[in-house]
Order: sequence, then C-alpha cells, then structure tokens
Amino acid sequence: MISDSESTRVSGPESPTRQTNVVLAIAVGAFIGGTVDILWACIEEGWDIPLYVAAGVLGPQAAIRGGAGTWVLGLILHFCIACIWATVYYLASRKLPFLTEYPLICGLNFGAWVELFMNLVVMPLSARHDRDPLPLRYLLEGLAMKMVVIGLPIAYSVRHFAPARTSGRGAPS
Repeated sequence: MISDSESTRVSGPESPTRQTNVVLAIAVGAFIGGTVDILWACIEEGWDIPLYVAAGVLGPQAAIRGGAGTWVLGLILHFCIACIWATVYYLASRKLPFLTEYPLICGLNFGAWVELFMNLVVMPLSARHDRDPLPLRYLLEGLAMKMVVIGLPIAYSVRHFAPARTSGRGAPS
C-alpha cells in the first residue's frame, strides 16, 4: 500500500513524469515552431533556405556551393536553434509563471523578441557577412511571422506539457 506522503513524493517536481513533461514541452514547441517556420521560409523564399542557415556557420560560399549535406546541416541547425528558444521560454516560465498563465500575449511577445534577437545579434555575428539590411516591409513580415509560428507554439506547448507551479494555487488550467 502506498501512503499519501509516498504518492506525493513520487509525483513531485523531480519525478520522471515531470522530467518527461519538460522534455516534451521543449521538443513539441520546437518541432512545431521550427517546422512551420522553415516550411514558411522555404515556400516564400525557395527550398535552398537551409543552405543559408548552414552558411551562418560555414560562410557565404556554403549557400552557393553547398550540397545535400550542407542542406541537412542547415536543417539540423534550424531545429537546434528552435530547441534553444523553446528551452529559453521554458526556463523563463519557471521564474515568471505568468508566461504559462497568458500564453497568447506572452507567446506573441516572445516571438517578437526572437525575431529581434536573431536579426540584431545572431545574424550580424554569423559567418554570413554578405547580408544587406532588410527593407522595413520584410522586417515587419518577419516579426509578425515569428510571433505566430515560433512564439505561440512554444508558449502553448510549455503551458500544456509543463505548466508552472504557482505557490498555493497549483498549476494553471
């Protein structure tokens, strides 16, 4: 027979089920957001977009001379970046429980910050130094797209699979 104290201990935050939910929250958010993001970009700009992602590590010639291996590397890098963003949101939600309480507004806001960080920090530091500044129209399109296709899937995935525990109230429904 399992006593109440034992069942509470098993279902605590360090239980295997809780850890699986963390991995699931990050993986599902990153997979959905990353898939929609890369498909959208490929449909809009062409199916060589993963070559340009790989060029951020390998240099601008990778986008021109890259083959199937470079294309796959770009796809893997894209999903690694999506996993990093999902992890950032999950970790922030542990300190700021409102991120799981209000996933719509927080997810949209997070997606905007992702786009700004990628354009203002990551891209200038990448190996692709040939990138010209984008016209305002493209910046706004990118901002709106990241808000919807990256921010929302990650926010709702974290809310669904790993809701933040609030003191005294339990997990938000």
